[in-house]
Amino acid sequence: MTQHQSDPASATGAADSYLAGLRERLAADGSVVTGTTWRDRPVMIGSRSDRKARWFGTKAELFVLAASVPQVDQALLTEYTGWALDYAKNLRGGLSGARNAALILPALVTGTAQPDARTWAAKDARVLGTSLIGRPITVETSGSGVTRVTMYRGGSRYGGMFTGHVLEKAALYFPQ
Repeated sequence: MTQHQSDPASATGAADSYLAGLRERLAADGSVVTGTTWRDRPVMIGSRSDRKARWFGTKAELFVLAASVPQVDQALLTEYTGWALDYAKNLRGGLSGARNAALILPALVTGTAQPDARTWAAKDARVLGTSLIGRPITVETSGSGVTRVTMYRGGSRYGGMFTGHVLEKAALYFPQ
């Protein structure tokens, strides 16, 4: 029996290509794209804000934080999501509360996402306070161009009126 061996260089190249495409999709949609670091890794940040009449004048700020890692497990995704929520909390404009919600899409792009990380990402939205809602994402890329995106696609108790908006943006930014 032969074991499947992944080529780390191929996985890294696929992740870098995916992140370059993500940068283009964010910019094309009107997001401001900047960067920072987490654990000595570059993190791309896309941010935008929207107001819609159906949200009763509430401003929804959307933050996409994406980084490439060799492998993702639940512990790493949990740590990264917590960091991303805290980081976005400091980036947001205006006053937090009923008229200002922050939606965070913390994404780790990798060649290998462990099943526990995919399960955790798909389980539920993560809420910090009542106005920061995170939907962690795993993006698995391969050298052959195959991509698997895992995230929670249901509603949430807090911020439920933004569900359609955040899922629409997630589908635009993270195509499969």
